[in-house]
Amino acid sequence: MREAWGDFEERAERFGVSVDSEKSHQKFIAKYQLPFPLLSDPEKKIVNAYGIWVEKSMYGKKYMGAERTTFVIDAEGRIKTILRKVQPVEHVAQLAAALAES
Repeated sequence: MREAWGDFEERAERFGVSVDSEKSHQKFIAKYQLPFPLLSDPEKKIVNAYGIWVEKSMYGKKYMGAERTTFVIDAEGRIKTILRKVQPVEHVAQLAAALAES
């Protein structure tokens, strides 16, 4: 699956955003061999602007966190597609379909 991300290299700029520190990002990128950079958003400016800082629930406990969401943004800066609550196994196929529509 990781190799499939290379198929998007010429078609789209790819990056992730997380509220974690840059230091933790470097460890995460190395551990999972991510083929794209992660931007650090500890002040939550990006996640709030895109509406993905949401209430979550795990084992009955509620907490705030970033929803795993992909935004496909066109060359003019308009959001063309939003893929909400993406799962890693399905993400590449969903993104390929979204890019084909753009």
